[in-house]
Amino acid sequence: MSFSGEVSATYRKADTPPELAGARTTGRFLATGALTGGHFGLFQWDMAPQAGGPGAHFHKTFSESFYVLDGTVRLYDGERWVNAEKGDYLYVPENGVHAFRNDTDEPASMLILFAPGPPREEYFLEAAEIARSGRQLSQEERTEFLARHDQYMV
Repeated sequence: MSFSGEVSATYRKADTPPELAGARTTGRFLATGALTGGHFGLFQWDMAPQAGGPGAHFHKTFSESFYVLDGTVRLYDGERWVNAEKGDYLYVPENGVHAFRNDTDEPASMLILFAPGPPREEYFLEAAEIARSGRQLSQEERTEFLARHDQYMV
């Protein structure tokens, strides 16, 4: 029996410009759900000192994992906040309450893995555009925006 593979790999150079470059955070969409056929999404999330982060929330349809590359990232596992450092990892299953932030005076960087791979980049790009524009969402608009992206605040 003969087996053959296919030429289908995707290479991304380290100096590829980030898809999201904000004042406090930079997002590199290393592998979107579209690229991986919906299997997973992988982003690099770089945070400036005191960048903060989202409040406690959960997702109904995908898990999320965080792997700290550099600095100290505050991770919330639904019960407690921990100071996660290089090499530390947090897995959050579907419906698991979690949050992350950089409250330190140093930059921090982590990988975020979503599985399966929803189009999560759309959430981050839309949130950045809302912030950039200065537009203030009503509570109803905010709830709809978050629900459309499978994000439910606690």
